[in-house]
Amino acid sequence: MKILVTGGAGFIGSHLAEELLKRGEEVFVIDNFSTGGRGNIEPLLLEPNFHLTVDSILNEETVEKLMKECQQVYHLAAAVGVKLVMERPVETLETNVKGTEIVLKYANKYQRKVFIASTSEIYGKHKDHSLKEDDNRVMGSIRKRRWAYACSKSLDEFLALAYYDEYRLPVVIARYFNTVGPRQTGAYGMVVPRFVQNALKGEPITVHGHGDQSRCFTYVTDIVKATLALMDHPKAVGEVFNIGSEEEVTIKDLAKRIKKMTKSPSPIIYIPYEKVYGKGFEDMERRKPDITKIKKLIRFTPTYLLEQALEFIIEYYRKKMG
Repeated sequence: MKILVTGGAGFIGSHLAEELLKRGEEVFVIDNFSTGGRGNIEPLLLEPNFHLTVDSILNEETVEKLMKECQQVYHLAAAVGVKLVMERPVETLETNVKGTEIVLKYANKYQRKVFIASTSEIYGKHKDHSLKEDDNRVMGSIRKRRWAYACSKSLDEFLALAYYDEYRLPVVIARYFNTVGPRQTGAYGMVVPRFVQNALKGEPITVHGHGDQSRCFTYVTDIVKATLALMDHPKAVGEVFNIGSEEEVTIKDLAKRIKKMTKSPSPIIYIPYEKVYGKGFEDMERRKPDITKIKKLIRFTPTYLLEQALEFIIEYYRKKMG
């Protein structure tokens, strides 16, 4: 089968493209390298069933050409990372909203099955319990730029489901919870690669805020496995699923764990959000998924614990940094 992966040179996209090739699929990737990079897919360029188009998903002519060629699309292209969202808000909104609109428009024209990669961010400030797919969302003020990304991805979901309801376009939506693994960059605020690189360099491990905010980190291999299983399952069409780990950790404990695992002399320091992202920044205090729905449909359970994921990531950066 010919499969299109938007954002296929990114962190998750490159792992997905790699797995699709292993399954014998012919993979077409579109990426403009804004947050991804050629290095992520360098080994794949030698594969006869791998095709790269360096362009933006905002280019309708290119998207239509690729959509006509392929039978399925995994839509992962998006502006990602807190730092990018705060510094380039127009790009964030245009890429996430208009880009998804273009992908869905041409997927519908050629009736291609679509996977929409969404995010746990859409739950906003909800923190009282594990997050279920049908929970109400708790957004901050529109004056808080932090919430623009969450709102843009929420609109992506609304639009995808509208195409399903009105045109019966087969769409599958999944909300990723803090994916981590090799190839992820810390350049846009991703906490695990940033902590690991700081620790290996002996530089201060900088925790933003008080460090009591908690997250559940999911290894990229588990994310890709669940993504493919959802696209393979006919009952996933028209539905939204959480994909994530239920192993919760505070950011300050994450910093301590990475410092210990790397045997680093790095001090752990705390920096107010305002000094990193500007005045009025808000963060989510807690983000833990309820994965009952995906467990029931595809029997998904994360394979990798946080300790194992960190070991792989530390080893990856040790080799990369020489």
